[in-house]
Amino acid sequence: MSRASDLIFKTRKTSEKISENVHIFANDPSLAFFRVQEHVRKVLPAIYEKREEVFQLQKNLQGHCYDMEYGVEALQTIEKSEPLFSNVQAILKNSIFLKQQLATEENRLKVLKESIKSSVYKRFSAHLALDLPDLPDFSGVIRDTSQRIENKIGPSNGRDAQSNLGELQRSYTTLH
Repeated sequence: MSRASDLIFKTRKTSEKISENVHIFANDPSLAFFRVQEHVRKVLPAIYEKREEVFQLQKNLQGHCYDMEYGVEALQTIEKSEPLFSNVQAILKNSIFLKQQLATEENRLKVLKESIKSSVYKRFSAHLALDLPDLPDFSGVIRDTSQRIENKIGPSNGRDAQSNLGELQRSYTTLH
């Protein structure tokens, strides 16, 4: 019996091993799929978040590319308008120069008017006597004379200020 019991024992052992292998082969794919499913459950939310982050970065990058293209176009437009800016700069320099000339001329005429007024008053006061007779009203004549003086000094008659100054000095000297 030892041979029969030994054979039964070996048969049982072999059948258990075969049963175990069949069980492993039958359940191994299930176990593999379970492990895959477990892995997917753990990794999928992180992958989904990264996917959303990549889409957001792509949108931002596309927006920045559009902004950069717009900036390049603006710079190219500015480069094309360089002659216009040079022209504006030349006109500004010219206008500043003319404004300075006008200011200088206005100051010179102002000083000229003040010197003429002071010299007229000095000459007039030198001939005044203390006992003045009653004089008729000269307001119209004075107004007319002052208007003529302003017309001679002003540039409206087309001649330059030097000829006006000479003309004014002659007319004052003939009054005495």
